[in-house]
Amino acid sequence: LAGLALILAGVILGEAASIFDGKCAVQTQSYGPEARGGMSKSDVIIGDEEIDYPKAYRPDLLLALTQASFNGYVKDVKEGGVVVYDIGLVKEVKEGAYRLIGLPIIETATRGIGKSMVANIVSLGAIVELTGIVTKESVEKSLLGRAPRGTEEINRKALHAGYDLVRKQQGGA
Repeated sequence: LAGLALILAGVILGEAASIFDGKCAVQTQSYGPEARGGMSKSDVIIGDEEIDYPKAYRPDLLLALTQASFNGYVKDVKEGGVVVYDIGLVKEVKEGAYRLIGLPIIETATRGIGKSMVANIVSLGAIVELTGIVTKESVEKSLLGRAPRGTEEINRKALHAGYDLVRKQQGGA
């Protein structure tokens, strides 16, 4: 997942939960040993009570934008959890006791927004729309507080594109 800035998306999600929605949240990250092109991982734990362990060992949701991340992390998803994956890059999905949701995340960022670099924000919008774990207002405030000056509108557009992907996939508007 390196290069897709998913760790920043995790930071934004955790910040939206803790600062703007008043929930308990912790975000951790890890990187593979490769200098470039290796897997990176962002764990975000959100709850109503104090969090006593900062790593997600049985996540409710996994976002996999590459085949390697899907293969490496899908085994950890808890029974009844959700696996969101990019349909353009994850070609071999493994059925399990989780719900699979394939979305054209990278394609949406590249073709729909015009910048592949906002795939992380498209993903963030999809996660928020799917889970409702934070309010849309809080995630947008967090995003706009972290977006580099001059990129606010493209990031807002990417966030809303993620919401729309999920609504379309679920048969909504």
